[in-house]
Amino acid sequence: MPETLPLKPIDVDTVDKLTAAIGERAAIAKAIEPLVGSGLRNVYFVGAGGSIICSYPAHYVLQQRGSIPAFQLQSDELNSSVPRLMGPGSLVVLASYTGKTKETVQAAQTAKATGATVIAAAKEGSPLADAVDVAFSGKSDIFELLVAYAVLEAIGTDLDPVAIQATLDALPEAVLSAVQESESLLADIANEFKDEPITYVLGSGPCYGWAYGLAMCFLQEMQWKHAAAFNTGEFFQGAFEMVDDDTAVLLWLGDDATRPMAERGKRFLETYAKKARYVDVRDLTLPGIPADFRGDVSGIVVGALANRLAQHYESLRGHDLEQRHYMFKVDY
Repeated sequence: MPETLPLKPIDVDTVDKLTAAIGERAAIAKAIEPLVGSGLRNVYFVGAGGSIICSYPAHYVLQQRGSIPAFQLQSDELNSSVPRLMGPGSLVVLASYTGKTKETVQAAQTAKATGATVIAAAKEGSPLADAVDVAFSGKSDIFELLVAYAVLEAIGTDLDPVAIQATLDALPEAVLSAVQESESLLADIANEFKDEPITYVLGSGPCYGWAYGLAMCFLQEMQWKHAAAFNTGEFFQGAFEMVDDDTAVLLWLGDDATRPMAERGKRFLETYAKKARYVDVRDLTLPGIPADFRGDVSGIVVGALANRLAQHYESLRGHDLEQRHYMFKVDY
């Protein structure tokens, strides 16, 4: 393994990718409206790894702004234990980057067998795309947020549709801006934490997904580094006993209703953990995002920052993010 690798440039094409994903908004709404008209009872976001992580912003939006029950389930948990409430009138939303994740493909089949309507973000022609009622090609987190907004608009809420559209129109440039504004901070964090024996990652609300995702997907899976993630509230139920001035801790602070949880975590860490670092969405410009919608997109912004932080680890440690021991290599 080389000592370092060239740092990937910031992906300015992310604007085009996100814009293309948002371009599926009308098609997603067209798929949702008949279901709402016939009696939508609940929504399930189902996935494994990155795909369930990407559902946190959408799940948060539906919980905060909607009147339809929304749930999250790990793909194999659905296969093992089908919720009694899932059936006709349920919308099951899945995603898979490859479209081949076997437990997620099976979850689509399991959900369809209940009579639920099943949609997914999946590559055209992939097993997952073939297993669902309707498949879309956009990025998982954007796709699922669009689903959440489509449900809210179809059931009727006090949300301003003009503000929703303004949020979506601004989101691609806002995400790129957030990464650019955070570049120096992320580089410093990676440099400081690259040799730590274990890193704790904290987040709450829509940002918890990428606390978990950074620890499990980026650090454990892609960098082979010990890491653990905690909801910032749950951190105070035991994990904080392991923290001292030699413990590396990263805290994501969102700009959403759970922010007081993040601020409580920061106050503790500033007192008892000299190695704690913080990435705060409130410090970011997010140009064009209406103030009332910054919480909705906090998790998506944090996801982009986590990805960029991982690229800094990759460069500094010389450990390619595509390198694996087992994933895609052995039968599991």
